[in-house]
Amino acid sequence: MDRLKALVVDDEESICEVVKEIIETEGIDVDTTSSSLAAIDLAEKNSYDIIISDLKMPDVGGLELYDRIKELSPDSTFIIITAYGTIQSAVDAVKRGIYDYIQKPFTPDEVRIPVRRALEKKMLERENRALRTQIDTRYAFRNILGSSKQMQEVFRVMRHAAASDSNVLITGEIGTGKELVARAIHSNSIRAKKKFVVLNCGSIPDGFMESELFGHVKGAFDEAIADKRGLIEEANRGTLFLDDISELAPAMQVKLLRVIHDGNFTKVGAFEPITVNLRIIAAAVRDMRKLIADKSFREDLFYRMNVIPIKMPPLREIRDDIPMLATHFIHKYQPKVMGKEVTGVSKEALQALMNYHFPGNARELENAIEYAIDFTSGPLIQRDDLPVYILEGKPISEEAESIPIMPLKEAKEQLEKGLIMAALIKSEGNVSEAARLLNIHRQNLQQKIRLLGIDLLSIYHTS
Repeated sequence: MDRLKALVVDDEESICEVVKEIIETEGIDVDTTSSSLAAIDLAEKNSYDIIISDLKMPDVGGLELYDRIKELSPDSTFIIITAYGTIQSAVDAVKRGIYDYIQKPFTPDEVRIPVRRALEKKMLERENRALRTQIDTRYAFRNILGSSKQMQEVFRVMRHAAASDSNVLITGEIGTGKELVARAIHSNSIRAKKKFVVLNCGSIPDGFMESELFGHVKGAFDEAIADKRGLIEEANRGTLFLDDISELAPAMQVKLLRVIHDGNFTKVGAFEPITVNLRIIAAAVRDMRKLIADKSFREDLFYRMNVIPIKMPPLREIRDDIPMLATHFIHKYQPKVMGKEVTGVSKEALQALMNYHFPGNARELENAIEYAIDFTSGPLIQRDDLPVYILEGKPISEEAESIPIMPLKEAKEQLEKGLIMAALIKSEGNVSEAARLLNIHRQNLQQKIRLLGIDLLSIYHTS
């Protein structure tokens, strides 16, 4: 990091030299001048982090100098040197925006202390700028890309989330990059050097979830042959990422809410609570407010999680980002290919990608590009190098023209019924397995089967 730079202005050259000698010991490069007019010229040519100026000077006084330099260098921190008789003027100067003042006569410490405070302020400002730049470059342009208006809004909220320690809820379809966003926020937060612990709430059976989250002590149940740390304890001082939080069972929702509220938890089979300090970032595919209305997700937990909401747009809504994403994935997978160099996508191949609806979003596009790199002879991916299902997909305009017009409610019911029947057939009539495929709770699926009048006997016969 570049050294900080200061300018000292006083019509007494001896004061300039004394102040310079004192603050150079703080690791600051110092310029001095006994002319306030010369100080303005120096400020036009140089960028100063700190400017220390006498209040009373010929030609241009300290307050006027502050006003004029502030126009040239709005980020400079200004400190006034004042004599005993003008102390009220110095106080008034601080009220109008000057950072601090030093009273004559002064000791070395009376100069160092306000300079150190100003130095800490400048370092914090630099760190904040570096943090914003890191998110913009390291994540916005390497792992999470997009120039669309929707993605720029995502980046804006990410910057605020990284600078905060509040809980975050990321929503969006499968394949939109929710975990990438969560990792980016953690890696640019004050918890970056601590653990980023991941739990997919839909992948752990309900009977094992409590032990997985909170841990257990030896003998808590038959299989507890030794003490175990839970993921909440593992994430202490770091970040716990709860993917598919909508799948968390009601009993676990209550326990998680207590952790957020009280900052402690108890292992299964234990009595003494353990205090933790962690940040929770959650992700959900499903409509959380609908789950709240259905009484399958606690409203109080939702609001505890949804402090900073981030909505990831589906790829079909940010279609103009496809060329950028495709190029990024080519650069990602090109080093893995031996004996050929792939540099881009032909116009025909790009048009096929732009026409496809990508239900799997960016993740599906990434898979398609990796497939095409394996099959192309290079240097450009051609249309025939793409997966067949993309080539056979109708253009969006043709798909829209082929859709029959009907009341939206009726269309929704038809689609929902068809999806449920397809899942039941695929699962050979197993309702629990069909619920897993549809990413909904078993009880909800049973209710929908009754409401939509689906005949399970016919499903069993079909399967």
